[in-house]
Amino acid sequence: MKSLLRWTWRLLLLALVALTMLQFWFLVHIWYWNTHNPQTTAFMRYRLEIMREDNPAAALSHRWVPYGRISGHLKRAAIAAEDSKFLRHRGFDWDGIRAAYEKNVREGEIVSGGSTITQQLAKNLFLSGERAWWRKLQEAAITAMIETIMGKRRILEIYLNVVEWGDGVFGAEAAARYHFGIPASMLSAEQSARLAVMLPSPRRYGPGANTPYLQRRTSTILARMPSAAPP
Repeated sequence: MKSLLRWTWRLLLLALVALTMLQFWFLVHIWYWNTHNPQTTAFMRYRLEIMREDNPAAALSHRWVPYGRISGHLKRAAIAAEDSKFLRHRGFDWDGIRAAYEKNVREGEIVSGGSTITQQLAKNLFLSGERAWWRKLQEAAITAMIETIMGKRRILEIYLNVVEWGDGVFGAEAAARYHFGIPASMLSAEQSARLAVMLPSPRRYGPGANTPYLQRRTSTILARMPSAAPP
């Protein structure tokens, strides 16, 4: 019995050490990416792996552009659509999380996540699209690290450069060229709002998509954009 307890404690200690080292690995990467641009993310690699199951030659469309070369309209649209309290919270919108929980209970399934831009960035940078109980806990820990190390401007810059905007299309520059044939710096308010609407389901819409839902939601985001100040 004593031997079993001793081995149990040793295993728990090893697990704790491994978990601590993993968090340190995340922390080092976040610190590095505060001043260096990530060229790929865990979610990009995950999507590429899936794409190559059907087409071994598949490649992602992605081109990094600095914050100043991304349309101010797109910055406002992303905040208006995904995280209206972006400048005020520290990574978590507790009102949004509660509202999402209540909506999921009413619907009887997960239809809303209530994730902030920082939480979405944490997931994109380090986690795959797989769902697991530990994933939300790890996402929360990474979110806290990002908010501690990075400023809001840097968080939004990385987010807009790595988020998915089409099947294999990542980042504002690739999205603007894919959907509208222009660079991200030239996106109009309406084009930006339309891109923001696509964020929750980016692979549903191709170039020229113009569904009734897309039209209605674009109008809603356009109306919210003036009050969504970017950092």
